[in-house]
Amino acid sequence: MHRRYYFLASIIVLVVDQASKIAAHAYLPGKGRVEIIAGFFNLTYSRNPGGLFGFFGSAGEPWRTLLLTALPVLAIVAIAIFLAKTDEPDRSTLFGLAMILGGATGNVIDRIVRGEVVDFLDVYASHEGLASWLMEKFGTVHWPTFNIADSAIVVGVTLLLLDVFRPEPKKEAGGEPAG
Repeated sequence: MHRRYYFLASIIVLVVDQASKIAAHAYLPGKGRVEIIAGFFNLTYSRNPGGLFGFFGSAGEPWRTLLLTALPVLAIVAIAIFLAKTDEPDRSTLFGLAMILGGATGNVIDRIVRGEVVDFLDVYASHEGLASWLMEKFGTVHWPTFNIADSAIVVGVTLLLLDVFRPEPKKEAGGEPAG
């Protein structure tokens, strides 16, 4: 697949993320939880000054800006350069990097424009057995509120981890993968 498709995937993630945040910001504040799927999924508007799961939200300046804006900008630039110049043949690696690029860019735009990230996706467990297990293990039945960019980053990181832990295909005597 040509590199431009990976950049297109990043742009799609970025556009969908920003459009969803604009809609959430316009329609959700003051509404509390808007139930979408009973016992599992709500829309809940929040603004997160921190990073993933609110980490570093209470960090003072300049540390919060450095950790949550400057470093991600460097990562965005590095990923974009890698995607533009690499000869990496593994599509899932490149797609994973494209998802991270789009998601990270979306969250950095929020930090620059709003000073914090808009989150609105609220997933939780109400099934008695699962809810009990989650409370016992994690002390909550709610996943921290997140957004489309966060989802893309998680998908991207998951693809990269799968690539790292996927066994290499066995090679035949001629150097070609078997099968």
